[in-house]
Amino acid sequence: MSILAPRVASLLHSHDFCKAKVAVLMCTYNGESFLAEQLDSFERQTHGNWVVVVSDDDSQDGTLALLDDYRNNSWGVERLRVVRGPKRGFAANFLSLTARDDIDADFFAWSDQDDIWNEDKIEAALAWLQTIPQHIPALYCGRTQLISESGALLGGSPRFCLPPSFANALVQSIAGGNTMVFNRATRDLIREAGADINVPAHDWWAYQLVSGVGGIINYDLEPKVRYRQHSENLIGSNSGWSARLVRLRMVFQGRFYEWNEQNINALESMQHRLGEEQRTMLARFKDARNQTLFRRVLGMRLAGLYRQTLFGNLGLILATLLKKI
Repeated sequence: MSILAPRVASLLHSHDFCKAKVAVLMCTYNGESFLAEQLDSFERQTHGNWVVVVSDDDSQDGTLALLDDYRNNSWGVERLRVVRGPKRGFAANFLSLTARDDIDADFFAWSDQDDIWNEDKIEAALAWLQTIPQHIPALYCGRTQLISESGALLGGSPRFCLPPSFANALVQSIAGGNTMVFNRATRDLIREAGADINVPAHDWWAYQLVSGVGGIINYDLEPKVRYRQHSENLIGSNSGWSARLVRLRMVFQGRFYEWNEQNINALESMQHRLGEEQRTMLARFKDARNQTLFRRVLGMRLAGLYRQTLFGNLGLILATLLKKI
């Protein structure tokens, strides 16, 4: 069937619209291959009050035609909107979309173009988010179920059991943006920081920012997203020995050092919003990175930074010793 052919009408019930409104913020770039499966998984959500805003970074395949098909032949213009992305990479695309002042909702969910959401993805996130007072920045995230290009199950992402915190966020991103749902207070923080802020990844930035201001983070151990692994992934899974070797190579190449430099500069621009404990931790981390070996190791220890696994912490120690932190 042509993607421009009429589609079966959505099975959405009117009573669903009495619930909290969720804006699904999706970024696309040449995503035609798997996009329909992701859009269809939105339609199966047990929570029905959602809208989708897509920021497209100048796709040259059939992505825009497919989105037009859903908007014009199934969902309607009030359900799906497409805007132009900044064409500066995935992080800039997500942050610019999140910072737009013409998107109004109670909660916001980031979405990739090639995953599949479980039917209760939004419902599970809101069940927790709605227990948090509205003025407190809150971020829901979690594990993913890995799937192949054809949709076959490959296993799960790592199971992180240590508590989310700023001490962890400074040196590790624990969850993909494709799992993240957040409230208005978190969205306001991201907007205040700015769409043009220079950070390695939007999801790591959200984790650092929310934990830095003393917000609340819920890491769900039960996967609600099927995360597709394929050759065109910008960022793949962090599971398995191959992923560990890739991260180790990045340490030796200085990528981890560069990313930390970007994150520190970004956090300093929001220093007025950080808690006192977090400001102290950030200052110790920044100062330790460029010290001699003994002072560097001591400074990192005083900062109290940690990663979620034994291998991760061994890697952190190695990066510290090699002055690649």
